[in-house]
Amino acid sequence: MELDQLKDQRILAVDLDGTLLRSDMLFESFWSATSRDWHAPLGAAFALAGGRAALKRSLAGRMDIDVTTLPYDPQVIDYINAWRSEGGTVFLVTASDETIAQEIAQHLDIFDGVYGSNGVRNLKSSEKAAFLTDQFGRGGYAYMGDAEADLPVWESANRAVTVNLPAPLRQRVDGLGLEVEHLSTAQPGLRDYLKAIRVHQWLKNLLVFLPMLAAHQLDAETFLQSLLAFVVFSIVASSIYVLNDLLDLRSDRAHPTKCKRPFAAGTIPIAHATYLIAALMGLGLILSLFLGRAFIGIMLLYVVVTTLYSLWLKRKAIMDIGTLAALYTTRIIAGAVATGITLSMWLLAFSIFFFLSLAIVKRQAELMDSAARGKLKAAGRGYVVDDLPVLVMMAVASGYVAVLVMALYIQSPSVSELYTNPKFLGAICGILLYWISRVILLAHRGQMHEDPVVFAARDRQSRICAILIILVAAGGTLL
Repeated sequence: MELDQLKDQRILAVDLDGTLLRSDMLFESFWSATSRDWHAPLGAAFALAGGRAALKRSLAGRMDIDVTTLPYDPQVIDYINAWRSEGGTVFLVTASDETIAQEIAQHLDIFDGVYGSNGVRNLKSSEKAAFLTDQFGRGGYAYMGDAEADLPVWESANRAVTVNLPAPLRQRVDGLGLEVEHLSTAQPGLRDYLKAIRVHQWLKNLLVFLPMLAAHQLDAETFLQSLLAFVVFSIVASSIYVLNDLLDLRSDRAHPTKCKRPFAAGTIPIAHATYLIAALMGLGLILSLFLGRAFIGIMLLYVVVTTLYSLWLKRKAIMDIGTLAALYTTRIIAGAVATGITLSMWLLAFSIFFFLSLAIVKRQAELMDSAARGKLKAAGRGYVVDDLPVLVMMAVASGYVAVLVMALYIQSPSVSELYTNPKFLGAICGILLYWISRVILLAHRGQMHEDPVVFAARDRQSRICAILIILVAAGGTLL
């Protein structure tokens, strides 16, 4: 429809980021480009020298986003459909790059026209207001937006429709003297942020207490040092979890359960994720100063390795599971460094083989899920469904070797110095053999949670096994 034919039409201009979309395409395209090529941030920095519009155009050419899985706001879509059903005309007018906006509009098929940034013009705030006034005349359109940057646009409109606008900004829009309608569709809560930083995954960080327990060094000072190490590891690990979610947005949205993660689902604005990474990382590293230089070094190494894992290693078969096993073991090393306890090579060997087995089970579970959904490859991983038999053998071998290390440790001279009755510890080997075998079997049946550690925390039989191991260890010490 020609623009000069729209003078008598009810025209609605709709913003994209934070309005139609529960996300921000600048951040989406940045993280998508970075997940494909870790050099992308450097390219983005060079592009930014040409302005924000040039940056958006550069990222649009580097990203790989499936617009069909983006988190659109259903209430906004319903509003647009209602407007059109009453004879109105709707345009998507966004500061995001026009090439992205065109793809989204083509997918949704609810717009009569699309306008966006073109690599030179950044269609935002006063620039957007001037563009719409030039096209439709001052007061010739209604505008739907979500941010303070939209105030100049509303000032030139005949009607303001806001989406999830904070109360202070609502008052400013109400003071413009326009017809105003406020939509409240979704607001993130504390529970959403706790889910985003994966508090349930902090269970893994209890490994920092293992050196203290293994050495029977149970004094208050050692406990407090271990506790602080646990807090630091949890905070820093959460920042990496958030980073990993940003890099995995595409694959998460294609997954039947991971699509419900806060950033993939748009429950939390993606911009908040970027700030959350910096805040958590900074807080964790500051707290680590209280545990000494060696502990800081361990944490920095953990950050580097986990970042490499998120950007590259998790897509490399074998290297990914080796890295996961090493990261679990790093928690034990951190606990030893924080407390000054000398680590036993027995404990390190057991940890490597045991957590290598669990890492393989994690991949096994992902492949079983992919096979159940008719896919031949796990999204974002270096494995195909045909690898399952090999992975099962590797998981069994690694788990059983871990038990063998435990059995050899029980026979070592150092055990008699820590336990009054070391023979009790032999029962631990039987319990571990049962638990490892059961976990691998459940994964093979497709009954395993994507993370075997989280599964163990929720599984009744796993909890019973853990209690039995504690009782056996206590019996070996006290009886």
